[in-house]
Amino acid sequence: MYSPKFIITNSILKSIGQVEAAKDVIENAPLVPDYVKDFKSDAIVRTVYHGTQIEGNDLTLLQTKQVLEGEAVVARDRDIQEVINYRNVVTLLDELAAKRGGYDVESLLDIHKNTVDKIVEPARAGVFRTTQVVIKEQGTGKVIFTPPPAVEVPYLIADFMNWLNSQEAIDVHPVIKAGITHYVMVTIHPFIEGNGRTVRAFSTLVMLKEGYDIKRFFALEEHLDRDLAAYYTAFFKVDSQGGEISTRDLTAWLEYFIGLVAIELTKIKDKVRQLSVDSRMRVKIGEQVALSARQMKLIEYLSDHGKAIMKDLKDIMPMISEDTILRDLKDLLNKNIIGKEGSTKAARYVLKH
Repeated sequence: MYSPKFIITNSILKSIGQVEAAKDVIENAPLVPDYVKDFKSDAIVRTVYHGTQIEGNDLTLLQTKQVLEGEAVVARDRDIQEVINYRNVVTLLDELAAKRGGYDVESLLDIHKNTVDKIVEPARAGVFRTTQVVIKEQGTGKVIFTPPPAVEVPYLIADFMNWLNSQEAIDVHPVIKAGITHYVMVTIHPFIEGNGRTVRAFSTLVMLKEGYDIKRFFALEEHLDRDLAAYYTAFFKVDSQGGEISTRDLTAWLEYFIGLVAIELTKIKDKVRQLSVDSRMRVKIGEQVALSARQMKLIEYLSDHGKAIMKDLKDIMPMISEDTILRDLKDLLNKNIIGKEGSTKAARYVLKH
């Protein structure tokens, strides 16, 4: 049975820590329903847009949003169909994540079938490839990647599914498991067409199924699309080791993949925290409150730690003078957002409830 080889480096540990911190904030932030809906909608649009653009789709972000909302768009039929398909895949992932039991080949084939619907002939949708394929460099035509022979595909996928459902895999952090899934399935390259979208979707399924849906606010595809060079560099660092997939050290790839997840979730976390604080302030005061970026940082610290003295606040904003911090605090005091205990330099500031 396949068993991945990798080392938990400081880089991986740091990224996992960032993922966990972001997950906690996102899942526990008191957001109003409209915000939750907006975050999910935005994540779907970004996922579909960047997920199809990676594969050469020419639709703009606005056109993608219009297609998803059922509006008419003047574009290639194939581009429009790819967007519709990927939206259907996103919906399918929710169904598969809720399904009881472990991982199975049928789920992978269903994802592929939805991904390439009306793009490839029906006989090739949701079916493993039966011919050899190679990946060539654009422009030069040089072969840069040769997946395993077609005859091995069903066995390699079945073997990997066995590992995903094993006790060994249960003990692996879900984000690391998603990263392993991504690398292994890209390397096997199970289909003639639609491998990238199918593999990214199945890797996301691993996170969803294992409690890392993070309210479905994230879109990893955006960061993949924005720096494809980094993606290919990380992939080929492992691929260049050669030999069987099971013998390769996945550490370099996992450092990249988990770092990617950490970047996306940290970005969402920061936005959620700001909206969360904004919501609390609006409820408290009865109106929208205009706060500066510095004041947001002060409130976030007080929200996390309960109280703070001036030294604490200077530590989180080392480039800002004490006088400036005091002016920000005075404004927050006047707006009745924070309270002050004591009157000396050791005075403590607290967030009012």
